[in-house]
This record gives sequence, structure tokens and C-alpha cells, in this order.
Amino acid sequence: MLSRSGAQTAVNGFVRILLEARVNQQLIPWLVPPMSEHNFAYPDRYLPIAEHGIIGNLHTTALVSVNGSIDFLCLPRFDSPTVFARILDADVGGFFAFECVAEDTQHKQLYLPGTNILITRFLSENGIAELTDFMPIVSEERDFAIFRRLKGVYGQHTVRVKIAPRYSYGKSECLIEKNPDGRGYLIHDPNGEQPSMHLICDVEMEIHDSALTATIDLNRDDNLDFILTLNEGKDFDLDWMECFTECRRYWNDWSAKCKYDGFWKEAVLRSALALKLLTSARYGSTIAAATFGLPETMGGSRNWDYRFTWVRDAAFTMYAFLRLGYTKEAEQFMDWIRDKCMDHLQLMYAVDGETELHEMELDHLEGYRGSKPVRIGNGAHDQKQMDIYGELIDTIYLYNKAGGSITHRFWQSIRKLVDYVVAHWQEEDHGIWEVRSGKERFLHSAVCCWVAIDRAMKIAEDRSLPCPMGEWRKVRDTIYEDIFNNFWNEEMQAYVQFKGSSTLDASALLMPLLRFVSSQEPRWLKTFKAIEEKLSADVLIFRYKLEHGATDGLEGDEGAFAICSFWYVECLARIGELDKATVVFEKMLGYANHLGLMSEEIGLHGEQLGNFPQAFSHLSLISAAFQINKKRR
Repeated sequence: MLSRSGAQTAVNGFVRILLEARVNQQLIPWLVPPMSEHNFAYPDRYLPIAEHGIIGNLHTTALVSVNGSIDFLCLPRFDSPTVFARILDADVGGFFAFECVAEDTQHKQLYLPGTNILITRFLSENGIAELTDFMPIVSEERDFAIFRRLKGVYGQHTVRVKIAPRYSYGKSECLIEKNPDGRGYLIHDPNGEQPSMHLICDVEMEIHDSALTATIDLNRDDNLDFILTLNEGKDFDLDWMECFTECRRYWNDWSAKCKYDGFWKEAVLRSALALKLLTSARYGSTIAAATFGLPETMGGSRNWDYRFTWVRDAAFTMYAFLRLGYTKEAEQFMDWIRDKCMDHLQLMYAVDGETELHEMELDHLEGYRGSKPVRIGNGAHDQKQMDIYGELIDTIYLYNKAGGSITHRFWQSIRKLVDYVVAHWQEEDHGIWEVRSGKERFLHSAVCCWVAIDRAMKIAEDRSLPCPMGEWRKVRDTIYEDIFNNFWNEEMQAYVQFKGSSTLDASALLMPLLRFVSSQEPRWLKTFKAIEEKLSADVLIFRYKLEHGATDGLEGDEGAFAICSFWYVECLARIGELDKATVVFEKMLGYANHLGLMSEEIGLHGEQLGNFPQAFSHLSLISAAFQINKKRR
């Protein structure tokens, strides 16, 4: 075990001087040198995206690699700047890693059943070591903490530890000092923009190059605890086992409330647990994915920030929660919708309801395996997308069916949304896929305008609520006729992406799922067959394939979308091809990672691509499993 020398003591004194020094009220900036030493770098600098698990506290999340390194963490919440982001830049991103020195060490990773507590095992000729990672659920008493326990299961091990935070998306090194008031070390943002952290541990570590390092002799039955918290001036006398037991009970109790009791229950529950991790306990909103900047194709430029609340994604997530019996999550989301969105509905929001999500590029990050640019914020936040009205009101309709409250004030807000749809349904928008090539009359948007009016009418009938029923019915029926006649391409024998186009779009699979058409409607069945023939690679379904020089305003290719494949499964079940639906579903499960987690896309080499884990992928998995089980019964 390494001990601190007089040199480190001098460094600590220098750190304190720096912390007090200010120039024009700003802390002295630091340059960030590369920090990926041989002992802590992955063989090719980046692990596959899929070789990570996720932990979280319902306020932020962290990605933990199969090697036991925290490679991604935003602090203090989902959409805050990162303090660890090695997955986006192996040199300057930052990480918190453990490494067994023994050669040919193998790694295994699993969740404790029914929880988001992650176990990583190190298996070598020396024996077995085990790392347990979890975050206590956010509360008034504790905003953030990561608990990491390194346990010697069998044999003797030499383990290297390195903690190298990098603040502000890797722009700034950290300032580290020995905690003058107690155990562990204090870690500071030199610019004062992000909160300081406190590493609580009994291991003596060296401070070097803005990192903490140690080499540990780990013996059988040793338990070495590392607790990373915010330095909020509180009493940090935390009991590891007490917090572990509390966290395990929380997740076990939450999992026990799941009402799903069909085939693939483990996969469905793991998807539900992933969706819960992406949900804010403080606000009730749900983010689209835990990460930003992970590429849709290796080396490509379609690298977006998904740490925000899309109305569409969140509405679909609430649909999944309602199906599983999690009405509390739906209630909290409705509270968020009522408070933040009903006066002026836009495409996406920050988790706290903030509407300005300016998109910018982080030029100093090389991106995952060189995939640039790395973007934060999202330029689509002010796009016009008419489909969100239907998806939101459909979720409110399902919430009402589950016994949710529709107050007079809430109904007046719903009426305003429907009146907007009635007045603007013929207008062009950017569509579900958020194209940047310009607006069109997209099929899916038109269908969702029909859904918005249809579901509002059903709510009004169920609750005997006042509304201009005759006017709404007339517009709803006009939309239906327009879609049935004007979005059909006779030459292609299919419904097409937008009015007048010759592009197939997998979002047409949603037409029977949204109950716009029967699953036996001849025109839709022809569209389904066309999608099978032209947009599929076995069980993988692509969103669309542009032809004849068409563009979506974006450069580069993309993989197959997991959500489209699960839509395809659900459609197969609905049209009566139950055996095929079962096989396709089970083959899709094979594209999930070792923990059952899925990113946004599957590449043509079978790799997971895009932000990870992705809410869309997991909520559509749940929906597909439900549909197969419904048909089987």
C-alpha cells in the first residue's frame, strides 16, 4: 500500500493556495494533460458501448464498465456536466477505475436480482475479487453518493486504484487535498462551477497529476470501501452495509410491484428497472437516455445529447409503467406535465422543465472511437413536431383508464391542446425522427393528430366533460380520410413517409398500435410487407432508407433501430404470426448486452450504437412482450 510522502504534503499546501487564489473573481484555470496510462487504459482505448452497466439514484446515473471502471457520470443531475467521461475521450474524459494486476484477469458483471446494484467480478489465477457498486436513492438527506466495495472473495490480489475526475465535460482538471477535517480526500472544481466531492476511504492514496492512486494488497475476506459524495459540509459517517441494505430493499420493493407475469419476465423487469433509473424522483420527468455523444455509426457525426425529457419518449415510458402497474410514476409525470408543459407544449425539456437547450459542440473531446462532433444540448428542442400531441393525449387517456384524476383545470388545458391540433393538423413539421432537411407532412404526425382528437373525445365521453364534440369528430374524420387516400403510394403499394414521397418509413408500423387502422387492413398489410422486404436485415429494422438523392439533412449512416424491431414484433403478434413474433423477439433479446441493457441502435456488425441505455428500446421491448403474451392467452 502506498503512503504519502513529504512531496505530497507540499502539493496539498499548494492546492490550498490555489483554492484561495482568484483572478478577477475566477479560480486559476488548469490545462488538461492526457492521463490514460498503460495500467489504466483499455487495450484499444475504448471498450464496446455494450460492455457497461448502469447505476443511479433517480437524479443522475453512472456507467460502470465490465472492467469495473466508472467511465461516465454527470454531476449532480442527469443533464449536468460530466466529471467522468472516459467513454467519450480516453485521454481527458476522467474515470474511477480498479485493476487487478494479475495477467489474464477475466471479468464478469451482473445485477443483484430485482435491483440496480451492480456486481463486477475479477477472476484470475490468484482467485476471485468482487466490486459492488450502487447509489443510494436521492433524498432530502443525501443528494448524491456512489458506494464502491472491493472485496477479496478468495486468494490474494494486488489491485491498483485510480480516481481521476475531470470537470466541465473534461475541460478542467481537479484540485485534490487530504480532508483536513476527517477521512479521505476532497476534490474540487478549479472553476467553482460544479460541486466539490468527498472521497471517503481508509486507503492511503497518492495525489499526482490531479488524480488519486494507490496499490492495494487485497486478501480473502477483506472489504475496502470507497464512498464518493458531494462535499456539502454534512456528517459523512456513513455505514456501508446499512446503506447497501436500504438500497437493496428499495429496489426489491419496487420490483415486487411489477404486475407483469408472462414470458420473459426477467427481461421485462430489467427494462423497467432501466426506465426507472432514467426517471427523476425530484421532478417526475424521464430522460431519453443516460448519455450524450455516443455515435449512431462508428466514426460518424450523428452524435446527439439524449439527457432530456422528450414529450414523446416520456409519454411512451409512462405507457409502459402503467402497463406494469407503476401508477405512481405516471402520476408524478402528469404533475410535471401539468406544471411545466400544458400552457405551451414543445418537443423536449430539461428535467426541471427548462426550455432552452442550446446545442453546442465540445471540440476538445475526441468522441467515442473518434466519432465527432460530441454535442451537448439539442438543436431539435424548438422543432415543430405535431405527433407529440397525440402521444401525450394518448398517455393521458391511458392514465384516465387506470383511474388517474382529470380535474377541471387539467381538462381545460387538454382542450387547448386539442383545439391547437384542430387548427394546425394540416401543417408541415419535422416528424418523429427530427429530420433537419426541412418540414413535410409526415405520415406519423398526421396519424398522431388523429390520435390526439380521438383520445380526447374518449376522455370526454368517459368523464362526461364539456367539449365541442361535433367539431372534433368532423376534423378527426377528415384527417382519417386524408391519410387513407393521400399518403398511399399506388406504385409502391404502401403508405409512405410523407405526402408525395417514395420513402418507406418504419413508423408506419405504429398505425395499428395506435388503433388508427385494423391490423387486417389490406393497405396497411401491404405496407407491412414492404417494410419487411426493404427495411429489414433479419430481425433488425431500419427507420427508413432514403432513395433517389433524398436527404434528411444529416451526414453519415446509422444502424437499425431497436424500437423499430420491437414495433415489428408487436405487429407480427397482432396480425396472427405469433410463432414468428416469438422468434423475432427472442432473437432481439440476443442483441442486448450481458446485463439485458440496450442502446438506441444495432450496427451491422451486431454492435450496440447510440446513447445507452435508451428508454425507447426498453419501453418498446416491454410493449412487444405484452402483446405476445396477450395473444398467447
